[in-house]
Amino acid sequence: MSHPELQYHVEGEMTVFQVPIVRTGTAALNRALFSKSIGIAAAAVHDNKTIAHYRKALQASKEILQADRVSPICPHPDKTLADQGRKCLLLNPSVKAEVLKDGVQKKDLSVIPYELKLDYDYWSYRDVMASILPEELHDEIPSGFNIAGHVAHLNLRDAYVPYKHLIAEILLDKNPQIRTVINKVDNVGAESEFRTFQYEVLAGPDDMHVTVNEGDCTFEFDYSKVYWNSKLETEHRRLVTLFQPGEVVCDVMAGIGPFAVPAGKKRVFVWANDKNPESFKCLEAAIQKNKVAPFVRPFCEDGRTFIRRAADEVLEASRRGDCAVIPPKVKPPRRSSNSSGRQPSPRRAAPKEERIPIPPTISHFVMNLPASAIEFLPGYRGLYAGHEDLFAPSPSANGRRLPMVHVHCFGPKADDDGPKLDVCERVSKALGVRVRLAREGEDPAAEGVEEEKVGEDGVPEVVVGVHLVRAVAPAKSMYCASFRLPRAVAFAARD
Repeated sequence: MSHPELQYHVEGEMTVFQVPIVRTGTAALNRALFSKSIGIAAAAVHDNKTIAHYRKALQASKEILQADRVSPICPHPDKTLADQGRKCLLLNPSVKAEVLKDGVQKKDLSVIPYELKLDYDYWSYRDVMASILPEELHDEIPSGFNIAGHVAHLNLRDAYVPYKHLIAEILLDKNPQIRTVINKVDNVGAESEFRTFQYEVLAGPDDMHVTVNEGDCTFEFDYSKVYWNSKLETEHRRLVTLFQPGEVVCDVMAGIGPFAVPAGKKRVFVWANDKNPESFKCLEAAIQKNKVAPFVRPFCEDGRTFIRRAADEVLEASRRGDCAVIPPKVKPPRRSSNSSGRQPSPRRAAPKEERIPIPPTISHFVMNLPASAIEFLPGYRGLYAGHEDLFAPSPSANGRRLPMVHVHCFGPKADDDGPKLDVCERVSKALGVRVRLAREGEDPAAEGVEEEKVGEDGVPEVVVGVHLVRAVAPAKSMYCASFRLPRAVAFAARD
């Protein structure tokens, strides 16, 4: 039996067992090499009725074993006693026998040696990888992979490629919900305008038809034909939270609907567009499956033309009196007994359907195509040309405001505002107006900030909030620039 002091270390109150070092290189995974036995002490309980009492006492004195994925209550190591139901309490490896004198003296406990056996199933994914990989690769063990349904999507760095099949096999072992592991072999968008990618299957079947649940919605799609990133769930939720029921949102690059469909669940009207025919097909299916058809309309065209078309169509739909029609929820009639001879209560009036009118203007535009969305911003020029009255300060306008635009983009990763200022400069160039980065705590959507006059020249300045979405690479991050569409752009003459 190995010496316990060489088999574990202590972190706080937790005992952390040391995984066996298995430097097999890129050879086939041998799970048997991860089995080990650790000699510790245990308190054998003579009467199982006292287990709870002594467990509590030993926890209070920090003498009981506290280790991840190991129960401190185990069958007695003597098989005959174990068959009689006898139990023991595993002790902290550093405990001394004399600390249990009270229980021993009362003949409730006896301190015995115990051989704790750990095998491959005990060790975590990271434990096993650290055991196999050379030490110089421990700092960046692949772990931040994307998951779409049953598919784990890796983007391995060159140093880890020789171990790719081992990594995939261990991922399958340690994640029961995963059945297929793939590795990306090119950059998303490098060869496909639809953000699809070439991949290799490292483990499991080549089955890319997945089902994903997000935002209380279900999506079904072929992961090889459409874009999906589970790491954007927080960003999807952040923007959807901004949308109010009864508003109109235009999702210019909607994909399969991670913004549009949850927004529809909130009774937000969405004009959802994607140029990829496969994404459009999945978007249509998601609209039906999640029962948001009264609110979400799918389109399949180029985003540049869709921006203005959506504004025109929303206005036309509103003027036609288009509504989302919500059927009434009909409760089944209650059975009533009339044995007393009393008159039955009169029937209630049948519930009426609910009709929610489409407003005449769009409240938000979403542009989630970070590689190139800023290049689409010139499409907003003349968005509401000739319709200035829709936003005039009058009772009929009902406080209506020009839309907020949320455009995603990539930029360098940094700890200062340099990348955010660069995003503002790119937005300024694309729109042809002066912009500035929002100050800390300043909301670009607040009243009066869309054309705040600054400086001696009195030139309007658009306030742009730049939100850090996530890091996508060691030196690259994803951002979302949000701003109120300026009047100078919205009411300009169309090209």
